[in-house]
Amino acid sequence: MNLILVLVLLGTGLTVNGEIHSLTYIYTALSKPVGLPGIHEFTAMGLLDNKMIDYYDSTIQKKIPKEDWMKERLDADYWEKGTQSRQSKQQWFKVNIDILMERMRQNNSDVHVLQWMHGCVGEKQPNGSLKFLRGMDMYNYDGNDFLSFDDSNEVWVAPTAAAEPTKRKWDNVQVLKEYTRGYLEKECIDWLTKFMDYGQKQLKTAEPPKVTLFAKNSNIKSNVVLTCFATGFLPKEIELKIKRDGRILTREDGVISTDALPNEDDTFQRRDSIEIFRDDLVDYTCHVSHKASGFMVESAWDKILPPCDDSGSLGPIVGGMAALLLIGAGIGGLVVFLRNKKARSPPPGAEPVKVFIGSSVPKPNGSATSSSNGSNSSSENIHLTKAGSNHGGTPEADSLLKNGEP
Repeated sequence: MNLILVLVLLGTGLTVNGEIHSLTYIYTALSKPVGLPGIHEFTAMGLLDNKMIDYYDSTIQKKIPKEDWMKERLDADYWEKGTQSRQSKQQWFKVNIDILMERMRQNNSDVHVLQWMHGCVGEKQPNGSLKFLRGMDMYNYDGNDFLSFDDSNEVWVAPTAAAEPTKRKWDNVQVLKEYTRGYLEKECIDWLTKFMDYGQKQLKTAEPPKVTLFAKNSNIKSNVVLTCFATGFLPKEIELKIKRDGRILTREDGVISTDALPNEDDTFQRRDSIEIFRDDLVDYTCHVSHKASGFMVESAWDKILPPCDDSGSLGPIVGGMAALLLIGAGIGGLVVFLRNKKARSPPPGAEPVKVFIGSSVPKPNGSATSSSNGSNSSSENIHLTKAGSNHGGTPEADSLLKNGEP
């Protein structure tokens, strides 16, 4: 099975004192079951400031709250309609993975993955309102960026030739582009504002980090790995610098950072490391600043070296693996988001629209009807139908329901 599973914390930025907030929805679908614990054919989740607030998968078949305030503030009708929305999306993904596999002449021997991530980032204003900063609406197929929406210019961006047919079709659907932009800039921000209000006590909680600076054996006998480790802080924005005789060391000097990763208790951790000679006993310090909690410290290395170990040390590797495992634990199971190696930042009412783009449109019972020209092989037709009212007021965009070719 040629499948690379990369565990990451999804969503855009969060902060408290910086007053930047985000609402993100992630959908992941596999072309067939993989038979591994915690990995489902379809998974969906909502994240407020990078913390999961709701969850759905193809096994439980139900949208459920992951925060007490979500359960308390939103009635049963919200969860019922949210379940219907995600069941519809599950069907959409199933249809479109098959279409993409056919388009790319792939068979079912390998597992193929289709994902969608959309949401918005807003900045709190002096009057308490949220100002839209950016939105994201992006698709990923088999670990590669497939399609994304440039909301400033109302145009779809295709980074790969396989997505060009989709880009051309979706660019020609003006109502889809207008709805997508409207959702990102208005409706998503409205829901983000509402959720911030519901969970504001939690969002305003700030916890300072605990900081340690220590040396571990390297795989090279003459070297050690010096690590600055900060943990237990909330929110995730933190500044961490390793200094040598007062000079800030950078990635060009060999500094490796995990960036902020989640702990099981919903706080965060980060470790920055650099490999140095064992006899390089100059002054190394670790500067940590966590603005949300008002915490700032510069810890000096005590220059205590670990005993030489012929087998070397796997500390940094084990630590990194532990952090990844904590991500899975923190969100209640293994969630995959496949991205290509070239990491990029996302560019990130009105009745939503279902856009059927492709050679067939699935019936509710799973069968398909041919496109309007009666040809099952053609994928050039575009079918527009109303999607209802966003399933009665769920915060997720239903513009995704473009059943047929993505």
